[in-house]
Amino acid sequence: MYKSEFDNLIRSQKISNSFVFFGESAFLIDMYAKMMTNIEDANIINFYHDEYDFNSAKAHLSQGSLFGDRNILIVKSSKKVPKKELDILLDFCKKNPDNIFVYAYYGSDHKTYNNKKAFAKTEAVAVRFFHPKDFEAQNIVLQVAEEKNVTIDKFTVAHLLKIHNGDVALAVNEIEKFRVFDRAITTKDIDTLVFGLGEVNLDDFIKKLLNKKEFKDDLLSIIDHGEDEIRILTSITAYITQLYMFNIYIRVNGAPNALEILGYPAPKFVVDAKAAQSIKIKPFTYSKLHELLLDSELKMKSANIDKGAILLSTLIRVQKLL
Repeated sequence: MYKSEFDNLIRSQKISNSFVFFGESAFLIDMYAKMMTNIEDANIINFYHDEYDFNSAKAHLSQGSLFGDRNILIVKSSKKVPKKELDILLDFCKKNPDNIFVYAYYGSDHKTYNNKKAFAKTEAVAVRFFHPKDFEAQNIVLQVAEEKNVTIDKFTVAHLLKIHNGDVALAVNEIEKFRVFDRAITTKDIDTLVFGLGEVNLDDFIKKLLNKKEFKDDLLSIIDHGEDEIRILTSITAYITQLYMFNIYIRVNGAPNALEILGYPAPKFVVDAKAAQSIKIKPFTYSKLHELLLDSELKMKSANIDKGAILLSTLIRVQKLL
């Protein structure tokens, strides 16, 4: 099911007590996971990424609370929970309607869960969250602003989202900062106080990194203004992957073709810049870079890890490989 259908279920109060959330929007997955588990005095266990343990999860859902409260299990991971284990956890919720289970899957294999047959034998609600459209993003930010007593109109919110390239999570982070003001926020405030972290700015940072220039001050500034370390790392990985696609295409065909490489036409100056940058890196180096970045991403998603330290160390090693 999609977000609109799920919203209708919530409004009608015909809701289950077990949920599988997945899709393209990590922000919406997080938002609805919080919404479905925001129960006072509940006994909550959270498993993040590599923390998941089936026996502990099963024990939590299979028993009633000693104090009559509700037991809630939340599993957040980019790795898939084995289907057999997932079915068992969902079945425990079916047997005990007082308990709640939310499985938030952040991986890219959406086909596994985007299938009506996947949970046909359970009462689980499986919801796929796409990136919110412009009007949806505006409504989400406006709703958060209202909850935090921040006065801001839809035109200013649209301006804020534009600066952040439509990233709802970044826009919501800015709303939190605006709570110190006891007046309406204007577009002038946005221009003065907000550091845009859209695609162009992040691209500029990555270019500086790959050109082996000093990047630490820029990195600190980006993080200070709300960007997540894992997203910075995955953006670098995506950028290098794109360069590798240019490199392969040029070596096979002799010249770049944006439509065939990217799937859409791009301005000549952009294509020329990407092509020039891509051929400076040897194929073997691309392999080493991807290995380093993916390994670092896995480490950053582990429990009790200093993501900032891993990111900085990784970027220094990236420059050494170039």
